[in-house]
Amino acid sequence: MKKDCVYIHQLEGWPNLKWDRAKLADLLAEVRYLQGALLGKMVALGFSFCEEATLKILTQDVLKTSEIEGEKLDADQVRSSIASRLGIDTGLSLQVSQDVDGIVEIMLDATRNYNVPLTKERLWEWHAKLFPRGRTWMNRIIIGRWRDESGGLMQVVSGPIGHETVHYEAPSFERLEEEMERFIEWVNSEIEMDLVIKSALAHFWFVTIHPFDDGNGRIGRAIADMLLARSEKSEQRFYSMSSQIQRERNAYYNILEKCQKGSLDLTDWIEWFLNCLKRAIKASEEILKSILIKASFWKLYANQKLNDRQRLLINRLLDGFEGKLTSSKWAKIGKCSQDTALRDINDLLERNILKRDEAGGRSVSYHLALLLD
Repeated sequence: MKKDCVYIHQLEGWPNLKWDRAKLADLLAEVRYLQGALLGKMVALGFSFCEEATLKILTQDVLKTSEIEGEKLDADQVRSSIASRLGIDTGLSLQVSQDVDGIVEIMLDATRNYNVPLTKERLWEWHAKLFPRGRTWMNRIIIGRWRDESGGLMQVVSGPIGHETVHYEAPSFERLEEEMERFIEWVNSEIEMDLVIKSALAHFWFVTIHPFDDGNGRIGRAIADMLLARSEKSEQRFYSMSSQIQRERNAYYNILEKCQKGSLDLTDWIEWFLNCLKRAIKASEEILKSILIKASFWKLYANQKLNDRQRLLINRLLDGFEGKLTSSKWAKIGKCSQDTALRDINDLLERNILKRDEAGGRSVSYHLALLLD
């Protein structure tokens, strides 16, 4: 495998990272304004909106931070796991896998306990939760400890065997204890630095050290989210940085590789991170809009007498039901017979709450008759 460069952690002066404060000042001010405006808007909408938004955003965050690493989790399990920990009744009780529970616990610990100091033990616990079976895909890995010599060089590579390209090579295992002690001390320090900038630096610094056999990206993003929550002094999340990174996955890996092979000046990385954060905040508007639509819908139909199955399925439609809602899906989700499902549906058709889809075919599907602006 070809490696013909010096990595940032090999430079004299590492990890004394630098950046152009003047160049980033206006962008940082814009991001800070957007953070404040979003928090202010949510507080004005009230507790129930904030609770629903937090559930929806955290669900997206957990799903997307895993998708970045090529792992697809069950969305209903993620939502159910988060809701149970937040004390929110979603009307959906599911058996949740250890893998889902683990990443949910990490993200909730990072954001709801944002002022708790970061420690080696806390990071090890996160790692153990991320890999409850002690392995990743086909390989056994060291769980809840820094990587050691057994894994050899920690490299990020691509390409066919014999012609691999080395994108990055992390510090050797002998350096990890010292590197992580220095990193953790810096995260917990009260240095005079904007916490959004600190979040960007922490993300880069952690994944550059790459202290674990696997899971470094997800834990690095959890640390970044922890510092973003600290910057807002809020445990509630109203935007998902991981969702935006997943949308820009190629650019994310490209800027990481570029800066890990560059100088100690991380202006380019911080600029990318701030722009990504800005887009994440703006993207949250669509999610918040759907929550307002849902609240407006139930306000309009507040006097309608509906059974639990009908409320459950209407909420699923308002939350963005994947695919088409048929009577057989209604029966499965509502845990009832096909006849009961049809009675539920016909009742809602008569009240003009549901409508049949115009597309014909053997399997009739349904949608909500009214969504408010």
